[in-house]
Amino acid sequence: MKKILSAVLAVAMLCTCVLMFTACGGNNSSAASDASSKTEAKELHMATNAAFEPYEYKEGGEVVGIDADIANAICEKLGCKLVIDDMDFDAIITAVTSGKDDFGMAGMTITDERKQSVDFTDPYTNAVQVIIVNEKDSPVASADDLKGKSIGVQMGTTGDIYVTDIEGAKVERFNKGADAVLALTQGKVDAVVIDNQPAKAFVAQNPGTKILDDPFENEEYAICLKKGSELTEQFNKALKELKDDGTIDTIIKKYISE
Repeated sequence: MKKILSAVLAVAMLCTCVLMFTACGGNNSSAASDASSKTEAKELHMATNAAFEPYEYKEGGEVVGIDADIANAICEKLGCKLVIDDMDFDAIITAVTSGKDDFGMAGMTITDERKQSVDFTDPYTNAVQVIIVNEKDSPVASADDLKGKSIGVQMGTTGDIYVTDIEGAKVERFNKGADAVLALTQGKVDAVVIDNQPAKAFVAQNPGTKILDDPFENEEYAICLKKGSELTEQFNKALKELKDDGTIDTIIKKYISE
């Protein structure tokens, strides 16, 4: 009888552990069933590319920025610990679909093409794609002038997607937006298409470059998750609460002045 009672108690304790850690998700769906991996079950892994200031960038070896702060706020609401995995931008969706990371957040625009691979949360901010050129003797004065020109982009971004269809354009793809802007200053490309906020940082760091006045494309940023993930609903609920209480606006204003 003592052995039977001990076995029943052990099963009950195991079930309790599983229930306690299921809500946080862990690094993949199987983590919830592994009650012995309590540390892993408390973590949510975020795939990002920390070269996209002010959304994500490195400061003192730590990934900081708008997306990092919003992700932290979401994880706090879910009672989880955030772990950020830095990688090339075009590796993020693969990391999410393979289960290596729980979600991707990297100034990522909702597109029909990406929807074929991942699910998206509700948008958390709006963004604008712009064109960076050299201030002197640039052959590009507007989006119409990009036809037949050499255009630098960060690989896998919406800037990459948008310019691919421009008539006669030669698209030069780089792992980092900063590398594309460097190529511009060296005369290797005629223009760079990238998000407005990182563009401001790049122009500030590279005298002699400027952002054209007319926006190239308007878009919305959201968080990507594995198709069918139960986290999508939880993230949307957390995002709504963070929008309603002003947390997201506060985070954005911390990094982007009016």
